[in-house]
Amino acid sequence: MKPLAEFPPAARARICGVLCDIDDTLTTDGRLTARAYAALDALQSAGLLVVPITGRPAGWCDHIARMWPVAAVVGENGAFYFRYDHEKHVMQRRFVHDEATLAANRERLGEIRERILAEVAGCAVASDQHYRVADLAIDYCEDVTRLPAAAIAKIVSLMQAAGLTAKVSSIHVNGWFGEYDKLSMTRTLMRECFELDLDARKGEFVFVGDSPNDAPMFGYFPHAIGVANIQAFAGQLAARPAYVTQASSGAGFCELADLLLAVK
Repeated sequence: MKPLAEFPPAARARICGVLCDIDDTLTTDGRLTARAYAALDALQSAGLLVVPITGRPAGWCDHIARMWPVAAVVGENGAFYFRYDHEKHVMQRRFVHDEATLAANRERLGEIRERILAEVAGCAVASDQHYRVADLAIDYCEDVTRLPAAAIAKIVSLMQAAGLTAKVSSIHVNGWFGEYDKLSMTRTLMRECFELDLDARKGEFVFVGDSPNDAPMFGYFPHAIGVANIQAFAGQLAARPAYVTQASSGAGFCELADLLLAVK
């Protein structure tokens, strides 16, 4: 990973969109700082297409799409996108699975949840699980004492044994039925809402993230960026970003925003 300062000015000038993780990328110690929120607003106001790509739940994403200075949001690690039309006052929602499939999957996820809670001491169902529609989130450090690496690996193993796709974020282990991920739904969003072929134009976007569940995005975007705290997951990344910021978390996001805005 190269220092962010080595991101060539000519390549920065071509950027038309900023895709970003939320937890520990935009947020710092679990909070969205005023400076990070202002950076989102400045990027959007400068004409860039700003889209959070997060593991957070549908309930949160409805709020984000309506209230934040963003063009849309991809949630639950690619289970859906939400886009709010402020002129028409209409929320556009697109899910990978239909409602019947989602309901059936939630029944099965309940059984898997109980198995994990029984076999991995110290973990808990994520506090935002009530607002989820498609996945199971197991907390390993957000509202519980941080679990050791072996316990996190055990959660992943139990999910995979039950037929789930399992991904580790900076705070949760998320599991879901299906082969989708953050990248697949981002492609769908860009095609359906913005008539944009992401494969042809991925060099005009940056993605910034911080953890293993961001690996599909890191591997896809030539100008992918990790905030400095990604170093904690250095040995667990299936793909690494091209660049890394000096600062961690929200301050690292602001570092990137300042760099992009300087050439706009």
